[in-house]
Amino acid sequence: MRIVIWGAGAIGGTLGAYLIRAGHDILFVDVVEEHVAEINQSGLQISGPVDEFTVAARAVLPDQLGEKYPTILLCTKAQHTKVATKTLVDFLADDGYVMSVQNGLNELIIREIVGSDRTLGAFINFSADYHAPGKILFGGRGAVVVGELKGAITPRLEEIGAAFRDFDEDTVITEDLWGYLWGKEAYGAMLFVSALTNESIADALADPKYRDLYIRAAQEILEVAAQIGVEARGFNGFEPALFVAKDIDGIKRSLDTLVAFNRRSAKTHSGIWRDLAVRKRRTEVIMYEPILAEGEKIGVDLPLTRRWIEMIREIEAGRRPQALSNLDELKAALS
Repeated sequence: MRIVIWGAGAIGGTLGAYLIRAGHDILFVDVVEEHVAEINQSGLQISGPVDEFTVAARAVLPDQLGEKYPTILLCTKAQHTKVATKTLVDFLADDGYVMSVQNGLNELIIREIVGSDRTLGAFINFSADYHAPGKILFGGRGAVVVGELKGAITPRLEEIGAAFRDFDEDTVITEDLWGYLWGKEAYGAMLFVSALTNESIADALADPKYRDLYIRAAQEILEVAAQIGVEARGFNGFEPALFVAKDIDGIKRSLDTLVAFNRRSAKTHSGIWRDLAVRKRRTEVIMYEPILAEGEKIGVDLPLTRRWIEMIREIEAGRRPQALSNLDELKAALS
């Protein structure tokens, strides 16, 4: 396939390197000049326990594109979705499509700009980090799912699904994309709460003192999903149905499985934590704004979600440290 990957960081870089190695025609677009230059000069290097290889690759800055492409995979952080989509639309073929390969419900933004019929989505849970220009850590495999917004299994979906299987042979082609995306939003809420501390994902979810916070963080998101008729789907040990049913024993088993899953990854901390603690930049917390808005519209209160979002933004602004005491504060506010 001939594909543009818009955003050559952890997600786009890892996926693109595998697609290049499988013989696909890949062009990376990224806004970081040093990253673009290093990819063009030395290739894109993938390292970690999953694989070690370097591929020759082509990369450009957005203003260096000069023609239209049939398939664009949008792999930016959620907060850059609107600007990136408004930029890339001029380079999308009339019969082409944009596929969101991101965290969040960014398909809602993309479809407003390029149209629903030219928007596809993907759910991903593999572990990767951008470490330096031209260098990506692939920490561990996780679920990969692709789908159409309206649930149809179309020829173009089967084609891109086959390409994704060159990256992960277990890629799922689904009729229920939104179920997976909402499941990831619920799991992501737990990751955001863990990023209020310096604990690893596994250690955070294993700590019995704060498990009730992680459980409630997921449940608030799942309550909104249920109210709008979305049955969130599970993956890699996370079983949303148990959280919705408030099956305490089942939830404990689910969390224990998630702990084991994350202990197998070389990426010990979430990308959220890395943005705050290492890269000192804004996180993707904006991806919860549509959920807050939906909750408000249908009358579902999200007090824990609102508070941890506030705390994340205080850390971003340098007004709050990352520490376990943040979780104590959260517990006190909700008691």
